[in-house]
Amino acid sequence: MVEDNRAGREKRERFRARVFRMVSVGVVDETVNQAYDIISTAMLIANLTGAFLTTFDELSARFGRVFWWVEFVTVLFFAADYALRIYTAPNLYPELTPARALRRYMTSFSGIVDLLSFLPYYLPVLFPSGIAFFRLIRVVRIMRLFRINSYYDSLNVITEVIVGKRMQLMSSVFIILVMMLASSLCMYSLEHEAQPEIFRNAFSGIWWATSTLLTIGYGDIYPVTVMGRLFGIVIAFLDVGLVAIPTGIISAGFVEQYQRLKRLGEVEEDVRFITILLQEKDAWTGRAIRDLGLPGGALIAAIDRGGRIIPPRGDVVLQGSDRLIIGAEALRDEQPMDLKEVVLTGEHPWNGVAVKDIVIPRTSFLVMVRRKGRTLIPRGSLVLHQGDVVFLYSRHREEE
Repeated sequence: MVEDNRAGREKRERFRARVFRMVSVGVVDETVNQAYDIISTAMLIANLTGAFLTTFDELSARFGRVFWWVEFVTVLFFAADYALRIYTAPNLYPELTPARALRRYMTSFSGIVDLLSFLPYYLPVLFPSGIAFFRLIRVVRIMRLFRINSYYDSLNVITEVIVGKRMQLMSSVFIILVMMLASSLCMYSLEHEAQPEIFRNAFSGIWWATSTLLTIGYGDIYPVTVMGRLFGIVIAFLDVGLVAIPTGIISAGFVEQYQRLKRLGEVEEDVRFITILLQEKDAWTGRAIRDLGLPGGALIAAIDRGGRIIPPRGDVVLQGSDRLIIGAEALRDEQPMDLKEVVLTGEHPWNGVAVKDIVIPRTSFLVMVRRKGRTLIPRGSLVLHQGDVVFLYSRHREEE
């Protein structure tokens, strides 16, 4: 009886894993997965196209019934897709319990977008008075287009640049907001007496500052006093530099990202690769790639999960039985590097020594430690034992 229950549970887990691969964007190892991605994209494009065409009175009068059916079918698909993603939430967050995984997905940005993709279509049935507001919320469906990023490396680069430079971008936006607030208050103080109907309050100054700082220049509100115009000239000069800050940050991010991709594309003999088979009890199991803390220059090149190759994106959560292909990218200054395994024999000086106390060159890093089939993260307090396999990443300058 116990064996039957276990077999049934394993069968359900395998089925849910197959459904998870099907609804996961970019997983095209099987025909059904590829077909689902195509259908999902087609449904989204059809829905947005229909919503756009219904705004034309002539087309709406002529093909209104067709547009209604397009929206009905596509929204029904969105609802089914949401149900499948709720069903497979434990596979999306395997490190969490099923209940917490479900809550994590439902409160995530993707989960909220998926919910609002279909829910506003049915809400007017229960709340007829809010039909205008619900129709406005339907615009959220366009956010589903960001899932197409998984198909195109160029779109992935844009996302990675923005995410990687988010702190710098937030800082630049904060500077712009502070400058906008300060200039609006100054302009209100200078122009309020001369134009009480134009600069009625601080918000009028904010509107002027926005159109000026962002170089829009609508011309509906402008200073007329001498001091106001002089101040406007100073702000106009500052505009160029302030607006260029986020542009420069994004441009630098693009350059860095494409240089990195170029280096990875040109990898030949300068890279050593090792293969690691994760176990259920390994420290890396259940953790996202971005949380592993790999040293600079070392990277996970690919993940083999049951014969299926998974791109090693930062949000991918590692699972037991995953086979990791770990390598080291070419260095910018073309320094030689080495990634090797060190087996601690009985006479090795590292036996019984904590990681923080071992003596290694400053250009070397401990990537991981394997102990009896388990992967250990080399924290400073970890004591090495005989039989441990230490993966050491080293780089050094060529001798002149």
